Amino acid sequence: MDQRAEDCIREQEQLASARGVWENHWREVAERVRPQQNFFQMIQRPDGDKRNEKIFDATAPLALSKFTAAVISMSFPATQTYHKLQLADEDIANNTTVRRYLDQVNDRLFKVRYSPRANWQSQSGEVIMDIGAFGTGILFIDDVLGVGIRYKALPLAQCFIAEDAYGRVDTIHRKFQWTAHQAASKFGKDKLPEAMRRALETEPQRKFWFLHCVKPNMDKKANRSDWQGMDWWSCYISLEEGRQILDEGGFRVFPFAVPRFETSPNEFYGRSPAMKVLPDIKMLNEMSKTILRSAHMAVSPPIMLSDDGALQAFNLRPNALNFGAIDDQGRDRVKAFNAQARVDIGLDMMNQRREAINDAFFVTLFRILVEEPTITATEAMLRAQEKGQLLAPTMGRIQSEMLGAVIDREIDILAHTGELPPMPDELMEYYRSGGEHHIEYQSPLNMAQKAGAGVAIMNTMQAIAPLAQIDPKVMLRYNLDKAAERVGRINGVPEDIIRSDEEVAALDAQGQQEQQAQQLLAAAPVAAGAAKDFAQASSLAASVPNQAPADLGLMS
Repeated sequence: MDQRAEDCIREQEQLASARGVWENHWREVAERVRPQQNFFQMIQRPDGDKRNEKIFDATAPLALSKFTAAVISMSFPATQTYHKLQLADEDIANNTTVRRYLDQVNDRLFKVRYSPRANWQSQSGEVIMDIGAFGTGILFIDDVLGVGIRYKALPLAQCFIAEDAYGRVDTIHRKFQWTAHQAASKFGKDKLPEAMRRALETEPQRKFWFLHCVKPNMDKKANRSDWQGMDWWSCYISLEEGRQILDEGGFRVFPFAVPRFETSPNEFYGRSPAMKVLPDIKMLNEMSKTILRSAHMAVSPPIMLSDDGALQAFNLRPNALNFGAIDDQGRDRVKAFNAQARVDIGLDMMNQRREAINDAFFVTLFRILVEEPTITATEAMLRAQEKGQLLAPTMGRIQSEMLGAVIDREIDILAHTGELPPMPDELMEYYRSGGEHHIEYQSPLNMAQKAGAGVAIMNTMQAIAPLAQIDPKVMLRYNLDKAAERVGRINGVPEDIIRSDEEVAALDAQGQQEQQAQQLLAAAPVAAGAAKDFAQASSLAASVPNQAPADLGLMS
């Protein structure tokens, strides 16, 4: 029996025990908001079973889908480049060669991420849905041999996490089931315990429990280039048969992204919008059941009959004949029960709960432009600024915890597989001296946050325009070239269409030369005319006889 396997299993039991209260909470959320992920407390459900028995109102599940769409569209939309690489040192960051190299690397990241085999878009959406429902999402960035980078959203029910001293998730245990066939395709038949090998021959679809453990490599050997010299240790353990390590390896960079909606002190797992309004979600479902019963009673009320036996086999079908329903004096012997239920009041109360749920998932925030589409560009910019301020605390955290980890892992994989362009010497020297790069996000969320500066520039230009007509010197106070560049960057103009300072200076010098040439060309006809007139005057003067000596003779 492998002692390292026993240590991992013991740590797994501790992590599972520590989150017992969480699982009760998540199960209640899953039953009403995300039923397809209701596997908490290791409840095994048959494939294809109905899992929405406790959902009587679809507001929360629909709000979760809209929340996911909002986060993706504001943080990392597939239709635009939503981040780029930057350097802390401004001198080398402004180097044209370095800047264009970083743009090439950034383009490569997007090309790999949105490759058809990478599975980024579907899996990132699953992670965001887990964040909205449970507060924590887990994305595995894998390097598959022969395929490349591939992304996989892992169910929170299977994963257990722990943080380091700085609040960063550095340990993940995943407890899951694989069939004997899946285990053999992953590890090879020879590595499987005896019971699994027998099942592979007779019951290849029989499921077994496994544990995947990734944590810091405490026994790292700096002189090793294999997994023993890497920062993170990884192993797969068979839990049912043999309790042994089936495979082990390592990672240079932590291969998981664990974004969280918001965290409380001393808690590893995040808290979600669904958790905030779980009482409202429960109440709305109960109110829906009550309103359904009341509406059913109002549409098809109970029938009250007399007990004198005059009525038998009372028929409620249309056009039915019921003899004895009226006495000999014309009075009804049958009445419908009127509960006097106020369904309208119940609907108003339900709408209040729906509004609270939609507020928690930011649904109402994205209705602004839809409800009032006819607004000016300045009003749109101001509303974008307000939206960015409201979304920044939560979506900014999702963006940094998710995309930051993804980009680091992608760069590490591409650098070690030789898929990045050759690095410039200036940048190589910068990294050798301890320099680092950072990520500048350019998503619609970040553009909305920067909208304030754009509003200030545009308002200032509009305000001083009348003054400039009176005194043109007013415009000398502002650098219009820098203002235009700043507005372009705020609006997310692509880097490759913004000219560098050197290119602008070269174009300016070229323009000055062309202006001088045009001035010379414009002056050429005048100079040619003057030369012609001078030549004609000289010719005329030469043709006239010299009268000076005769005059002198006469004078004498």
